[in-house]
Amino acid sequence: MLLKMFKDKGSLGKAAAEQAASAIRRAIAERGQARIVAASAASQREFLDALTQAEGIDWRKVEAFHLDEYIGLPVTHPGSFRKMLNEQLVSRTGITKFHALDGDAPDPSAVVRRVGKELASAPIDIAFLGVGENGHIAFNDPPADFETDEPYLIVNLDEACRRQQVGEAWFANISQVPVRAISMSARQILKAREILAAVPDSRKAQAVKLCFEGPVSPMAPSSILRTHPNATIYLDTNSASLLNRALLDVLKEKSQVTVSA
Repeated sequence: MLLKMFKDKGSLGKAAAEQAASAIRRAIAERGQARIVAASAASQREFLDALTQAEGIDWRKVEAFHLDEYIGLPVTHPGSFRKMLNEQLVSRTGITKFHALDGDAPDPSAVVRRVGKELASAPIDIAFLGVGENGHIAFNDPPADFETDEPYLIVNLDEACRRQQVGEAWFANISQVPVRAISMSARQILKAREILAAVPDSRKAQAVKLCFEGPVSPMAPSSILRTHPNATIYLDTNSASLLNRALLDVLKEKSQVTVSA
């Protein structure tokens, strides 16, 4: 796993978008299409804004999969991840193959099966992730299921995850936040050829510390990214503020950390 650190989330977003755009262009050149997984959250705005402005991408050849979505939330709700992805990525690029997770469908398990079958039909070229304040990737809250091979899961959201959504002002109070969601599984995320996680802001600092320090554990879901051979984590000075300096020095010696001014 490679760690890249930047002074602010603006420069982080631009650099992450450059890597993402290169991966998409390369997949199209080599295989005629690119299959991506896209995350949506407040932390992804700068990254997605820069990515949608990248030049030289034929977005008609990009097939996008939805990372996670609340169950029971209409697409018109400000907190809907489908709404965010449509506004921040799909409508801005002209992607025509977008496999959205319909969280307010009558039978969420049918959505899990249908989109999961499409997802598992061929490898993912690059997956875009965030990391939650409780360390989750997608909606895999601690203790995360590291064992299932199912592409998508129906999960229960823990209180820390739900409070984060209130803190980001998507919901007025915790009683409005759904208690269940559809989430891509951790093992499915790891099947991507490349993983890119954009993780800015001081509120993510404790989660980042758990991601890099200590054992790989379901109690720190994002720590499993350390097992992927081609994962890059983008941090700013705020999200990296609690990392052990000695650890960073060791990673620098192994060329696993780059720091940009």
